[in-house]
Amino acid sequence: MTPASTSGFRLLPGRLDLDAQQGLLDEVMARVAVAPFVRQVTPGGKPMSVAMTSFGALGWTTDLAGYRYERRHPATGAPWPDIPAALLDLWAELADPRTPPDACLVNFYNAEARMSLHQDRDEADFGFPVLSVSLGDTAVFRIGGTRRGDPTRSVRLASGDVCLLAGDARLIHHGVDRILPGSSRLIPGGGRINLTVRRAEPG
Repeated sequence: MTPASTSGFRLLPGRLDLDAQQGLLDEVMARVAVAPFVRQVTPGGKPMSVAMTSFGALGWTTDLAGYRYERRHPATGAPWPDIPAALLDLWAELADPRTPPDACLVNFYNAEARMSLHQDRDEADFGFPVLSVSLGDTAVFRIGGTRRGDPTRSVRLASGDVCLLAGDARLIHHGVDRILPGSSRLIPGGGRINLTVRRAEPG
């Protein structure tokens, strides 16, 4: 299928075939065994519906103290596992061949999970893109503009799809309206795993 690009938002449907998806899922779950998913809370004290963990030198954290990157898992206190090689290869190919990523956020969505419209603004240099990989059930992904009130549109992200937020799209508002249960058999028991690879510290 032909990649679609709109103002820096680049979508590559089916970029990972089924074998690549399964291989990446196996790598992810091996790391989740030592850095388990956690339902974190927002600075306002509201539990997120998405369960999260991270890979790489830095992991994204939210609690009553605010949004930030940390070097250790909030529950285990251990350093985050490394980023799978398949994701590093995708980053080098599609995002930046010179500067490697230092963080990979791993979000697990069950059938009830959502993600409200937001911008990714906790990184030091917005010149680096955000690379997103979807595994499992399809998500109805909403993208807008750089201003909160800009018009939005929805895009379906299926298992194996890869998208890039770069250039003018790096700071667009985006979120997940809903998950379509049963749309994939990749993850036992269902659900969606979204991996967002990024550079949090200056290059």
